[in-house]
Amino acid sequence: MRRCRYRLRCLLLGAVLVTGSCGEPEVSEPGLIGGWTTAGCEFSRRPETVQVGGRILPATPAALEAAMARIDAGGRAGHADSYAGIEVDQQRVRAIVYRVPSAEFDDFIRLSAENTCIVVRDAAHSLAELTGWHDRIVADLGAWQAGGIRISSVVARHDGAGVEIGTGDVDLARGEMPMRYGSSAPLVFVEQAPVVPLRGR
Repeated sequence: MRRCRYRLRCLLLGAVLVTGSCGEPEVSEPGLIGGWTTAGCEFSRRPETVQVGGRILPATPAALEAAMARIDAGGRAGHADSYAGIEVDQQRVRAIVYRVPSAEFDDFIRLSAENTCIVVRDAAHSLAELTGWHDRIVADLGAWQAGGIRISSVVARHDGAGVEIGTGDVDLARGEMPMRYGSSAPLVFVEQAPVVPLRGR
């Protein structure tokens, strides 16, 4: 009787081990949703200024500028699926990083920030994704021009909201372009007059 129970326990243990080894691969966590700040934001800092041609202008502190450079370079190289862009808030002595939530990239930002203040915010799209859309639209500029849509600018927004398309034909572009690229294409349309080159004297 005891031998039967022992064999039964061994069989059940083996079944558990096999089931555990055949499970789904672990999925990396998406990171914090809704935004967060680094520890350096707990300290107040006076904004820095620089004098240029008799005018006093806001300046980015060297430590914050270096942290921004690390995050931008690392975001583009190692976290392209998450990183959307970065901006500086000189008045509050901080930088704002936009990213598709990623636990791995969040850890990189914490490490790169050191003692500076970095505000991290959610983005709908990464820079890599928007760059692909940007390049596709730029390649089609001739076709859009021939179709009566004058596009003045095409820019991948640093906040990850989408590819911003400046045009004087907003209504027409909003109706035609999604038909070509799909209704889910991250396109943001803004009113913008055609660029007129300056005439030389």
